[in-house]
Amino acid sequence: MMLDYPVDSMSMPRSMTIKSNHLKKVSSRDWTSGFFAGNLWQLYRLTGHSEYKQQAEKWTAFSKKESVNRDSHDVGFKVYCAFGEGLKVENNSDYKKIIIKAAETLCTRFDEKVGAIRSWDFNKNIWDYPVIIDNMMNLELLFEATKLSGNKKYQDIAIKHANTTLKNQFRKDNSCYHVIDYSPVTGAVNKKTTLQGYNDDSVWARGQSWAVYGFTMAYRYTKDKAYLDQAKATAKFFITNKNLPEDGIPYWDFKDPSIPNAARDVSAATIMASALYELYGYTKDKNYLTYANKVINSLSSDKYILDSKINAPFILDHSTGNWPKHDEIDEPIVYADYYFLEALLRKKTYNL
Repeated sequence: MMLDYPVDSMSMPRSMTIKSNHLKKVSSRDWTSGFFAGNLWQLYRLTGHSEYKQQAEKWTAFSKKESVNRDSHDVGFKVYCAFGEGLKVENNSDYKKIIIKAAETLCTRFDEKVGAIRSWDFNKNIWDYPVIIDNMMNLELLFEATKLSGNKKYQDIAIKHANTTLKNQFRKDNSCYHVIDYSPVTGAVNKKTTLQGYNDDSVWARGQSWAVYGFTMAYRYTKDKAYLDQAKATAKFFITNKNLPEDGIPYWDFKDPSIPNAARDVSAATIMASALYELYGYTKDKNYLTYANKVINSLSSDKYILDSKINAPFILDHSTGNWPKHDEIDEPIVYADYYFLEALLRKKTYNL
């Protein structure tokens, strides 16, 4: 279905409500818009089938304009997940220029006083300067831009953001908060809260995965042991948690009181599995390899693979998008597929 899905810049597939057969489509402005192109690039690398590459090029082009969109911190997701994956396939000078331009755009959201890149611009009556754990993922764009351009500015900002997150975003048990609100005047923390978790003190599963992935990735570029240590500590919290199901696919929030009847989140599992393949490469801790392999095995079963009878451009079912808003619950979601495919590529590349 991915190859047959009609190419349309206003219809990038994000998720699907299977019961009503409703496919949620978005434009490039949506934070998930780069993932579908990324999926096609990764499928090309996995299969060698040129049709995936041809379609990937078409979908990737739609994200170019997001490289100059200053209204979103998710320029990394939107641009790098498409153009960055393309660069892994071909040495395209235009792709490099777009990535560097996107990094320049992301830097405009950095505040020296806070020491971090601002996340959302909405809900200004609730927070002054929100920084979410998800934002660690957008740092890859900055690190890569420095590699491509030789300009250290991008990496310097990425490091400052990572250090601020490391200082303020984690609890003593090494789980992480979703949102830290800062004062743009003093740079001090106003409050530690959530938007997508069960409550402020809960443990949103995907947030923990973003944290492990983000700090493992930051270690890749900097070799800063503090980043590696945090990735290891939060990974341990996740994979040894008493509320983690036997098959490795977490509930959407580790502290949802309705467990074991809470919704699962496949996307949190795929992000963590991909991160742990890389983390295993740095540590040789077999606990990471065991968990990642368990997730891949679980997700390769009929329980999680989307029914082939369903006509949809997705691979996996049973992800949870935003539980508090009752949005995208127990559905196929495009970024779950992205990190699943990335995990498969890493497993193959590392010969694990």
